[in-house]
Amino acid sequence: MTSATALYDIPGPAARRRHLLYGLASTALILALAGWILHLLFDTGQFTAAKWTPFAYKGIQELLLRGLGNTLKAFAYASVLSLALGAVLAAGRLSEHRAPRWVSTLLVEFFRAMPVLVMIFFIFVALKVQPLPALVAGLTLYNGSVLAEVFRTGVHAVARGQGEAAYALGMRKTQVMTYVLVPQAVRAMLPAIISQLVVALKDTSLGFLITYEEFLHAGKLIASNLDYDLPFIPVVLVISPIYIGMCMLLSWFAGWVARRERRSPRTKAADVAPAEPETLLPGQQ
Repeated sequence: MTSATALYDIPGPAARRRHLLYGLASTALILALAGWILHLLFDTGQFTAAKWTPFAYKGIQELLLRGLGNTLKAFAYASVLSLALGAVLAAGRLSEHRAPRWVSTLLVEFFRAMPVLVMIFFIFVALKVQPLPALVAGLTLYNGSVLAEVFRTGVHAVARGQGEAAYALGMRKTQVMTYVLVPQAVRAMLPAIISQLVVALKDTSLGFLITYEEFLHAGKLIASNLDYDLPFIPVVLVISPIYIGMCMLLSWFAGWVARRERRSPRTKAADVAPAEPETLLPGQQ
């Protein structure tokens, strides 16, 4: 019996027939639901030429491209600053000194609990900051505080013996964190980091509430145009796949980084079995 089937019984002919029926029934249900949605869209005239005419105009295309560029710009700023802020706050929370640890904990708990939209509005209205800096600042404070907890948890997830062995070799705490704990923790943290960056990418759509001309703001301008019979559904059908595609691209990038990390010589060396007692290591006599 192979390891793949050690935890369950191989289904027999009757079970395979039931699984096939369940699959066919689920597929039929999904197709019926999709057909019903398409029927509603056609019945309400969402695919008429008048509603899709705006996307053929060069001005509308440039508006969407400009909005997409502004979305990517805000995301780029917010992601880099969030990672930097998360690293600083995580270092503070991992500090052995009480003052930086308490200050970092207070900041992390406050900004994690504060709704990101409230922070964006406060920075934009109360502090009278321009739309792009206000959006980036709000996203940075929220996502940076969440990433700080991701970093701290990832470092704590590394086996305790790794740090103790590094200290036994005479390494300082900064060296232990830089060369031993963080490189190992990154592999475990990568899925959570990418998930939080996806959240930051989607939250850039909040910029339209403070008049930042991002992708959703451009779509709103088109959808509310009376000259094109309020093409709300067509705008959603155009914008949604682009957002989904960008999030999938981030997930693919995370997978590519993880595969590259597994193939790196440093990772393979870390997976080598430890030497037996009394075994001479290279360079020893």
